[in-house]
Amino acid sequence: MLPKDPAAQAKVMREVIRSYTYVLMWMGVSIAVILFNKWLLAYSGFPFPIALTLWHMFFCSSVGFLCVRVLKLVKSHNMTPREYYTRVMPIGLLYAGSLWLSNSAYLYLSVSFIQMTKSLMPGLVYASGVMLGTEKYSRGVTLNMILIAFGVVVCAIGEMNLVFRGVVQQLTALGFEAMRLTMVQVLINSKGYNMNPIQSLYYVSPACLICLLVPFLSVELNKLRTTHDWTFNPSVMLANALTAFILNLAVFLLIGKTSALTMNIAGVIKDWMLIFFSFYLFKAPVTTINLLGYAFCCSGVVVYNHMKLQMIKNKVAATGSGKGDEEKPKDSERSKEDILSEIRRLQSQMAELEDRVSNSAKAMNGAGAGVTAMAGGGPVGGVNVGLTNPTERTTTEVVISAAAVANNSSGESTEKGNKDN
Repeated sequence: MLPKDPAAQAKVMREVIRSYTYVLMWMGVSIAVILFNKWLLAYSGFPFPIALTLWHMFFCSSVGFLCVRVLKLVKSHNMTPREYYTRVMPIGLLYAGSLWLSNSAYLYLSVSFIQMTKSLMPGLVYASGVMLGTEKYSRGVTLNMILIAFGVVVCAIGEMNLVFRGVVQQLTALGFEAMRLTMVQVLINSKGYNMNPIQSLYYVSPACLICLLVPFLSVELNKLRTTHDWTFNPSVMLANALTAFILNLAVFLLIGKTSALTMNIAGVIKDWMLIFFSFYLFKAPVTTINLLGYAFCCSGVVVYNHMKLQMIKNKVAATGSGKGDEEKPKDSERSKEDILSEIRRLQSQMAELEDRVSNSAKAMNGAGAGVTAMAGGGPVGGVNVGLTNPTERTTTEVVISAAAVANNSSGESTEKGNKDN
C-alpha cells in the first residue's frame, strides 16, 4: 500500500522502477550469455568448452588487473601469498570445474533441460552449507529439496534428447558451483574479505585460469591440434567475453540494490523465458512431461525461498527482542536519587580538587620567584609548574565532564519521570 504523502509515493515508485530495471537488466544479460555460449559451442564451429572458459578467465583477469593495479579504480585487499593460496585457490579450483563442466554440457543437452536441472541449486547449496556448518539441518527444508529433486527426475524422463554424459557433467558442475558458493562464505566473507565484482575478478579469475590449464593441456589441446574443421572469430570471442564480464556487474547491481531473494525469484522467471527462447531459436523439443516436472520444481523453489524469508524474519525479530531485553536493565538500574547523589559527590570532589590546584599554584609562584634570583635555578621551578598544573587541570576537566554527563542523565531521567507521572 502506497503512503498518502505525494513525495513519499514518488520516492516509493522510483525505488520500484529502479529495482525492476536491475532485474530486467540482469535477466536480459544472463539470457544473452547462456544463449551466446550455446550457439558458440554447439553451432558456430568452436566446440572447445575448456578453451572458451580459459579465454573468459584470461579476459576477466586482465580487466581486474587493469582496474586494480593500473587505473587504481578499486582497492586491493593486499592478501599475502599464504592467504591467497589457502583462501582463493580452493574457490578458483571449484569455479574452474563448474565453468568447464557446465559449458561442456551445452554440447550434449538442450538449454531448456539445463535450466531445469538448475532447480537443484538451492538444495545443493543447502547440503553444502550443512556439511560445512553454515546452515542448520531442517527436516522441512530437506523434504522440500527432495521434492525438487523428484521434479528434476520427471524432467529427465520427459527429455527427448537426453545424453547421459551431459547429465553427469551438468550435475557435477552444479555440485562444484554449490560448494564454491559455500566456500566463498567460509573462506572469504567470514574473514572480512567482502569483494565487489572487480575485486572478485582480480583475485579469483587468475586462480581459475591456473586450474583450467591442467584439463586444457591434458584433454583439449591435442584435440585443437588434430581437428581442422573448427573456426575462430576474434570479434565474436571478444564480444562473448565482454558479455560474460557485464553479467558479473549485473549480478552485483541486482544483489546490492535489491536482495539475493529477489534474484532467486527473478531466476525462476528467467528460466521459463530461456525454455521459450531455446525452443524458438534452437528448435529444442520440450514435452508436456518436461513442463509438468519443471513446474513442480519451480513450486518447490518458491516454497524454499518463502521458508528462507521466514527464517530471516524470525532471526531478525529474535535479535531485536534480545537487544531490547538487554537494554531494559540499563535504563532502570540507576534511579533518579542515585544519579543526584552521584552528582553531589562529584561536585564535592571537584571543589576539593580546585582548592588543591589553587594552593599549589600559589606555592609554585612563590617558589618560582625565589628561585629566579638564583643563578642556574630557573629550570627547576619551570619543570615543577609544567608537570603539576596541566595534570591538575586535566583531572578537573575530567570531573567537570563527568558531572555534566551526570547532570544530563539526571535531566533526562527527571523528564522521563515527569512524563510517566
